[in-house]
Amino acid sequence: TPDSRFYLLPPGIRRDRIAPEDYGERRARFRDEWQLQSGDKLVLLVGSGFRTKGLDRAIEALASLDGDLLRRTRLMVIGQDKSEPFAAQARRLGVEDRVQFLQGRDDIPAFLWGADLLIHPAYRENTGTVLLESMVAGLPVLTTDVCGYAHYVTEQGMGLVIDSPFEQAALNRALKCLLFEREDDWRARGAKFAAESDIYSMPQRAAQLIVQGEGRATVPS
Repeated sequence: TPDSRFYLLPPGIRRDRIAPEDYGERRARFRDEWQLQSGDKLVLLVGSGFRTKGLDRAIEALASLDGDLLRRTRLMVIGQDKSEPFAAQARRLGVEDRVQFLQGRDDIPAFLWGADLLIHPAYRENTGTVLLESMVAGLPVLTTDVCGYAHYVTEQGMGLVIDSPFEQAALNRALKCLLFEREDDWRARGAKFAAESDIYSMPQRAAQLIVQGEGRATVPS
């Protein structure tokens, strides 16, 4: 296929992930519902295929936190997959009570607004739509550079990206840094990104290109 027939499309994420005007109230209700205290930190991992998404790496990073930091941190895992191997890993590392597995849900925005960090240390990932969803929700992201959309995290200063070759120690340090050391205004950065970036119009742009292509089409003789 000639290069001239290829086009880059915007990612195409849903706008309902954007932090709403009553973000503070919704966040407070969510954290009250899930019994999160003011000093507690909620780390979120969203996506099916836990192995590919790097859940084992996330649990290792959680276990690297010590003392009070670990007691204040909870990892919520949302997605469709077998959780038993990862629950066993959490037990082995002594963090079973800090990891919670949930099935797929239709209220993901509430979790994005209520959490303190999205962790996505994937082994491979063509795109990583959840990275962008988290960013427009005002939630910082900790991910790996194999994700197709990881460059948005770096460009917008919305978290940290672990370079390849992957090192667990680097992920461990980054988790502690983003949760307890950095005090960036993530919500403001996320709002700016949501307002200024064309990351929603994949269907519209694809339709436009298709229509343009039909207009240029010729009938072979």
